[in-house]
This record gives sequence, structure tokens and C-alpha cells, in this order.
Amino acid sequence: MGFLTVLKKIKQKEKEMRILILGLDNAGKTTILKRFNGEAIDTISPTLGFNIKTLEHKNFKLNMWDVGGQKSLRSYWRNYFECTDGLIWVVDSADKRRLDDCKKELDSLLLEERLGGATLLIFANKQDLPGACDIKQLKEILELDKIKTHHWKIVQCSAVTGENLLEGIDWLIGDIAARIFTLD
Repeated sequence: MGFLTVLKKIKQKEKEMRILILGLDNAGKTTILKRFNGEAIDTISPTLGFNIKTLEHKNFKLNMWDVGGQKSLRSYWRNYFECTDGLIWVVDSADKRRLDDCKKELDSLLLEERLGGATLLIFANKQDLPGACDIKQLKEILELDKIKTHHWKIVQCSAVTGENLLEGIDWLIGDIAARIFTLD
């Protein structure tokens, strides 16, 4: 019995998942996490470092890591990759001039060996803003159909209104659970 098998069994018992929330600065990562956790979202400042929340959802313990997305902090992202079960990539759908940057950063994340196998949820955030790119446009710009290394899904959402956040998180958890737990 290999180490991974042992690891899998330990995780099964605890039903614990490690979820990394990444994206460019101002994409809405912290707002999504706070909204999902039922916290107030009226005063959110840029994340200089990271926030960790451990939440219970659908009988799973979710360790959610929200890491700052400023350019100067992105080189530190790799410090958080170990044992990641799910990656939430948050896109500011209304910030069209930074979508190329967004694609570049996502592409480099998908090459990371330590994120190999992690389920990928792309939140197309800020759908409540005028002129926001829709899912079809974002799929094209980010070339999502080329992703063959990860299970992925894109979900349009609004961190401010909470629209579709639960749907996205539920899909992510379901996909991870199907991969790493033997569900009774």
C-alpha cells in the first residue's frame, strides 16, 4: 500500500478538502469567500498575504485559502500549492484590459505539477456590472476548451449579490469528492 493510498484513506475519514482561491488582484476572491461564509462584505481591502477559512459544507470540512493577487505577490502563490484538491480561479469579467494577464497567470498555474489533478472552478465574477464579458467570451479569451489536464467548469457569478456562488462551490466539492473519497 503506497503513501497516496494511506493519504487518501486519512482524507476519507476526515472528509477534508483544501481549496485554493486565486486570481488577479481586485477579481473578488475575498468577497467570494466572505459571501460564501455569510460574512459582511461592505469593507474589504486588498489581501496582502492570505486569508484562511475553515468551513463546514455538505458534510465536508473545507480549508479555503484566499491568496492575494497583486503582481508582487503572485510569485508566492507556489508556496500554497501543496495538497490542493480544488482551485478556484476568480476572473473580473468586467476588467477586459487585464484578461490577457488573467489568461497568462491561469496558463502557468495549470502547468504546475503540484496542482496536477486539482479540480478547477473558474468564477466569472462581477456579472452584475455593465459590459462584463459573458461565459462564452471568457471561454474563448481564456481558451478554456484547451484545458485537458484538469476537470474544470466556468460559472458566471456575482460576489456582491451572491448569485451562483453556491452552485459553483457545490460543483467543485462534488467533483473533488468523486475523485478522492469513496462515497457511501
